[in-house]
Amino acid sequence: MPPGKRPITHERQDGRSPLAYENKQFLSSPDGRVLRILSEYIEPLARFRREQIQDTVVFFGSARFHSREAIERDLAASGDNHVRLSEEQHASQKKRKLAALDMARYYEDARRLAFLLSQWSIQIPARRRRFVVTTGGGPGIMEAANLGAKEAGAKTIGLNIHLPLEQEPNPYITSSLNFEFHYFFMRKFWFAYLAKALVIFPGGFGTLDELFEILTLAQTEKLAKKILVVIYGSEYWHRLINFNAMIDAGAIAREDLELFKIVDSPEEGFEFLRDGLVRYHLEPEGEHKAHAMPEIAKTNP
Repeated sequence: MPPGKRPITHERQDGRSPLAYENKQFLSSPDGRVLRILSEYIEPLARFRREQIQDTVVFFGSARFHSREAIERDLAASGDNHVRLSEEQHASQKKRKLAALDMARYYEDARRLAFLLSQWSIQIPARRRRFVVTTGGGPGIMEAANLGAKEAGAKTIGLNIHLPLEQEPNPYITSSLNFEFHYFFMRKFWFAYLAKALVIFPGGFGTLDELFEILTLAQTEKLAKKILVVIYGSEYWHRLINFNAMIDAGAIAREDLELFKIVDSPEEGFEFLRDGLVRYHLEPEGEHKAHAMPEIAKTNP
């Protein structure tokens, strides 16, 4: 054995080796990685079964956009620190905070849209919970969506990720549906696995990643189910992405723009989601079936 490397299996005080599934050193080792990955599939599945979750609507967006109330408090507090900053530093800080105040409208809109969707979905006569608002579990747009769903009296899911410096789960997630993942790809799997719709608010790299991943699966007809995609905030997204330039270059087809809908108000987004979810994912009265497990995101061969 190489110097300094400890054996994975060690004896207990009674002289016996630990059971493999109780051997923390083994489970945390590279050899135990496959068991850790499986755990991030099986444990959430068991909880979704227990909580009777059939499907979800996933909200994505920046973790850096906060509520108007929080930004206004921050602005007031920054005024007290003015004496400690140079005029240039104060002007720069004020500019950033005013920009944050402008982006706070997306927090309020995400909260409102999640409320409208949840208020409607909890009234659906079904044996299991339909179209449950789901987020990445963190602050910003994620917090807003979880808050809106909670205010409607619905359960709401948070799929958090364990990172060295961030992020803490927001306080509005239903406690029994508050998940913590180590592997990004398993978290991404659960975002798509039960989703019947995605709502994409303004955000950064992570938001873009999730948006284009689902659009690619839909464009290539890899998914056997219809996933509705709402992109929220035309002003932000038209500045960020020139879809017509992609069409002109032949990178995408004009028909690919039908894979998503751009909206500018919570009411417009809700109406599109409600109509699409009813059309594609609600069975006629009397034809509901009891399922042994959550409905999965089937893929085409």
